[in-house]
Amino acid sequence: MHIHILGICGTFMGGLAALAREAGHRVTGCDAGVYPPMSDQLRALGIDLIEGFGADQLALKPDVFVVGNVVSRARKPDGTPKFPLMEAIMDSGAAYTSGPQWLAEHVLQGRHVLAVAGTHGKTTTTAMLTWILEANGLKPGFLVGGVPLNFGVSARLGSGKTFTIEADEYDTAFFDKRSKFVHYRPRTAILNNLEFDHADIFDDLAAIERQFHHLIRTVPPSGRVVSNGLEESLDRVLHQGLWSELRTFGAAVSDFTAVGEPHAFEVLNQGKPAGRVEWSLSGVHNQLNALAAIAAAEHVGVAPADAARALASFENVRRRMEVRGTVARAGGDITVYDDFAHHPTAIRTTLDGLQRRLGTPRGRILAVFEPRSNTMKLGTMKSQLPWSLEAADLAFCHSGGLDWDAAEALAPMGSRAQVGKNIDEVVAQVSAAARPGDHIVCMSNGGFGGVHERLLKALSA
Repeated sequence: MHIHILGICGTFMGGLAALAREAGHRVTGCDAGVYPPMSDQLRALGIDLIEGFGADQLALKPDVFVVGNVVSRARKPDGTPKFPLMEAIMDSGAAYTSGPQWLAEHVLQGRHVLAVAGTHGKTTTTAMLTWILEANGLKPGFLVGGVPLNFGVSARLGSGKTFTIEADEYDTAFFDKRSKFVHYRPRTAILNNLEFDHADIFDDLAAIERQFHHLIRTVPPSGRVVSNGLEESLDRVLHQGLWSELRTFGAAVSDFTAVGEPHAFEVLNQGKPAGRVEWSLSGVHNQLNALAAIAAAEHVGVAPADAARALASFENVRRRMEVRGTVARAGGDITVYDDFAHHPTAIRTTLDGLQRRLGTPRGRILAVFEPRSNTMKLGTMKSQLPWSLEAADLAFCHSGGLDWDAAEALAPMGSRAQVGKNIDEVVAQVSAAARPGDHIVCMSNGGFGGVHERLLKALSA
């Protein structure tokens, strides 16, 4: 089969392309601004990439066009289509489908799918679960919205029966407004947490809860739902109806709980010792992620003790508190981190985790961030930013492209916050403020204009 993927450089669609290629299909694709790292990975797999969405690509005549959710029926100011290829596909009557639908029909069919859903921690928890299965000989397939360092790739078919997938609640395509995860039909589903996000497609939290319940409806009677007992929103979802086995984690009265610090803790299963996790990760959020992964792995036969043992060698995911470099200074090195956090809760969790890991006494934490996600660009959660940055000694915001006043939103922080209208200005601000022993955390769900390398260069100079 020849498939041509529209929007191929996104993490999900790029992972799908890699799976299709591994399965023996001919894969081509296009995107606006074909960009690394996904473009490099795809070209290394022998996948031809085309710049832009020109209608001339219709001449490729694939068996099916697979359409990413970046594609829409939008028009430019001059009235011409923003995605002329999509218009040509529809006019011609050519076959097209969404990425999640193609994946469900050609990869997930017949597999035991373990899906990880939630506002935060999907990528990390999916990577943890996949590593647990791999370390215990299950040879899982997987599709993760990042690059797990234990594997070095974001997707593979695997030779075993299991397939782990990051289950995103974002919409499927312009012609299918259901959440992506309703296509996956998991036998094991993790509900990690749930709060308001994606303000560009959901009106309120209740709308997202409705989609999460659609996911629960697809879990079979012999399946398992693993839910965070600390989340009232998930309780509301479960009360709408549940037809499968339920396992909870996190809350004091849960099936799976933890005793000890996030970097070294005992796992309890229904109050009884079931394993011990000792690893390099920090933060209560990662402790909760681990409990969810252990509870899910048990459903496919991995004993909690074996799952906990596997996590000792878990190496996390690229761009999750990844150290990008250090600059030697008398009095203490300056360390620059890269993190994917972009929602206020994720920003707070990331900074809290670092603060706990560093302990006291410690160097200062400098938070450098850009409100880049659609939700943050809309300004829906701007009032939460001072709360999210409480653990930071100083905060620096890149405000380029925003329709709201970042300085006004950060005013409650006083002199602890600065705003720069472009990357150069932010780099100059951070470089001027940095001192020996500082920890500089750069947070964005995009490339952030290469701010990490620019900071390291400026600090070294």
